[in-house]
Amino acid sequence: MLSSHSQIKGGPEPHLLTPLAYSGVWDRVQKAPYDHIIASLGQRAFVDSLPNGQDDYWTACRRFCDTLYGAYMADSPGMLYLDKTPEYATVWPFVTRVYPDAKYIVLTRHPGAIFDSFATSFFDGNHEAAQRHEPILERYVPAIASFLRTSTCPFVHVKYEELVAAPESKLKEICEFLELPFEPQLMDYGESDHGKSIPGLGDMTGISKHSRPTAAYIEKWVDSIAHNDRAFKLLRDSIARLDPADLALFGYPLATLWEPLVLADKNGQPAKPLRLNAYRIQRKAILIARGAAQKSATLGALVRWVRLACDVILREY
Repeated sequence: MLSSHSQIKGGPEPHLLTPLAYSGVWDRVQKAPYDHIIASLGQRAFVDSLPNGQDDYWTACRRFCDTLYGAYMADSPGMLYLDKTPEYATVWPFVTRVYPDAKYIVLTRHPGAIFDSFATSFFDGNHEAAQRHEPILERYVPAIASFLRTSTCPFVHVKYEELVAAPESKLKEICEFLELPFEPQLMDYGESDHGKSIPGLGDMTGISKHSRPTAAYIEKWVDSIAHNDRAFKLLRDSIARLDPADLALFGYPLATLWEPLVLADKNGQPAKPLRLNAYRIQRKAILIARGAAQKSATLGALVRWVRLACDVILREY
């Protein structure tokens, strides 16, 4: 929606700051295809020996991003650049250190909806596989709550449910925060040029077919969780591991968190299966192949051999 504004330029998620955050200077690297511990020690010692110490390092990080952002915006003078990369939420202390004067928009959604959407979009509705791959609520809720609690950067907090229920009101609030005039075309983002030219916008399982914000999906997760005891237990256990104070700051206090499920019609029918499309076929194929390779030592070895062969064939001499 924001990319539809005449004075804002969006685009693909660039992930410029995420790898910088894990280079080893700001925080410890957990895993890397090289000796990350030695590299981290070396980098920190090098940075400490610079004339201005870490100030020189932060300046370099900022100039790196400025150069790439600047090149991207070369044909859009005077416009704002919108960087929408979800993983920045988990490294926000680094991001805000590089860009303390940027304006931040914090978008939160009901934890149950996040939990279900992640499993539906990337794991074909397998909540257990999604939770094993990434405990998404445990990673994001505390991190975003920490930002809301302690960040001194300018930001506005927007709840997804309120945005889609009253989009014009919320978009006007965001535009005022950005010091930009509200433009009606923000309501028709699917009709803008960016909606036709930028891949990956919206939920690949169906929401992207809409050209305007819709409240139709606010409680879509309720049907999925209410009729799936295993998914409900996973969600309940995940919520139990979160600090109630973080949930309240996130916008969904524990006292009312479960109301959508309590109010759901338990005698109703489970949610209809998602319509099969190219994206879901791709996800199913990946999940099946991954599971088979993990269970079969022979198949796993074959996949690794094929990968090695492809690396050799595609290597530049």
